[in-house]
Amino acid sequence: MSATCLFCKIAAKQIPSKMVYEDDDVFAFEDIGPQAPTHLLIVPRKHFASLEEATPEDQAVLGKLQLVAAELARKLKVTGGYRTVVNTGEGAGQSVLHLHLHLLGGRSFRWPPG
Repeated sequence: MSATCLFCKIAAKQIPSKMVYEDDDVFAFEDIGPQAPTHLLIVPRKHFASLEEATPEDQAVLGKLQLVAAELARKLKVTGGYRTVVNTGEGAGQSVLHLHLHLLGGRSFRWPPG
């Protein structure tokens, strides 16, 4: 954990959130600035800034982020499709430097994004 990281503070319950999932490796909560009717952030408890810092040892937790996203989409009955997004770096729109996956659903999306 990082003492200055917003998401680490949320994981430690130092900052309130609308938590929707927690286990030993991952937690998920509602985004405070939703870009879709369903917009969750799924975050590994291990602190690393982005995919650029991920190592082979992070393979399991990276896969778990996607599996938790699918589980939450089913649980919340997100129908008609959903999108999972990992922004890497400020140029891609990453505003909190702790790797996280966005689960967005409940509306139509276009391609290409951005």
